[in-house]
Amino acid sequence: MTSKKAKPVGIFDSGIGGLTVAHAIRNVLPEESMIYFGDTAHLPYGDKSEAAVQAYSVKIADVLLNRGCKVIVIACNSASSAAYELLKEYVGSRAKVVNVIDPMINYVKEKFNATKIGLIGTKRTIQSNIYATKIDQLGQGIDLVSQATPLLVPMIEEGFFNNKISSEIIDEYLSDAMFEGIEALILGCTHYPLVKKQIENYYQGKVQVLDSSEITARYLKSFLQELDMLNQQPGLVEDHFLVSDYTESFEASTKIFFRQKVNLEKYPLWD
Repeated sequence: MTSKKAKPVGIFDSGIGGLTVAHAIRNVLPEESMIYFGDTAHLPYGDKSEAAVQAYSVKIADVLLNRGCKVIVIACNSASSAAYELLKEYVGSRAKVVNVIDPMINYVKEKFNATKIGLIGTKRTIQSNIYATKIDQLGQGIDLVSQATPLLVPMIEEGFFNNKISSEIIDEYLSDAMFEGIEALILGCTHYPLVKKQIENYYQGKVQVLDSSEITARYLKSFLQELDMLNQQPGLVEDHFLVSDYTESFEASTKIFFRQKVNLEKYPLWD
């Protein structure tokens, strides 16, 4: 019987973007097994209704719970804003639930005070106002300016990054006057780490670019340590990657996000 500590970490996203979080977790927690679920049949979540995202999230949580996950990481800003509270209640004592927004808020709380910070993300994430609300609640005089950048996700998923096309789109978004004078920029989508270097190049090192995948991975390690849930049976690491719809092009793309080849297993949410 698998001990509770040796149980896997569950991670899910609307598709491929959450693999940046999975890769960061693999680097920070090399002794943890992972089960990743990409809801490729319903991507992207950024333009879905809150009710739809909640329904998908509950269904995926059931899959991860049935696979024995000790913690579920919502590796998607849209799902984190729409479904985190519901999912925490639904999962109850069966597993812990972590999102990608609260670790970023904690990081901002520790590192910034009385300054101006930018945020880019999907329409759903920006319209939810969740970052603005949580940063206001810190009471640290931080001025958050937010912009939806809907072209970035399809651009990245189509392989247009680190090239002239992506540079022009990124420059168009970031040159908006609202971002003048920011000290940091939050990447409010798990796809965006793939264009982090281009964004850093745009700012020429003058703005700190905050990557939620790295920050979430470090947060998860501290979270599991505090709960005494870190795996202490090294050598038994096993990763599984599930998708609700399979295409060869998607499997090829996973290598870009996870930085190594992975084998996808098709697991339809609804038969």
